[in-house]
Amino acid sequence: MEKLNKSTSNAIAVDFDGVIHKYSQGWKDGSIYDPPVEGAKECLSLLVKKGFTVVIFTTRLNPELNDDVNLEVNKVTRWLSSFGFRKGVHYHEITAIKPRAVVYIDDRAMRFINWQDAMKRLL
Repeated sequence: MEKLNKSTSNAIAVDFDGVIHKYSQGWKDGSIYDPPVEGAKECLSLLVKKGFTVVIFTTRLNPELNDDVNLEVNKVTRWLSSFGFRKGVHYHEITAIKPRAVVYIDDRAMRFINWQDAMKRLL
């Protein structure tokens, strides 16, 4: 993989469930039940130290899926804090909106090369 070019954009968008929160049982009941994915805290801290803006994105904060977005923000923030993740040290923002970024780190992503390849993998 080529190195990230901070001059293009300095934001790295990181999915919460499955990338930071281990999420071993899927959505389950909507709770945040697992510890962090091994290495998540250290790697996010390194990205911040290297000058990247780390934006955590999660559908948990989507108002179309959750009645109380503020409650969900508090749940995610408390979970992060309980495992030593700190704003400004490990991340800069938490959002439901997929931000403009140089790269997206997401456990459910499929790298797009072309439609022929995508359909072959999907079907």
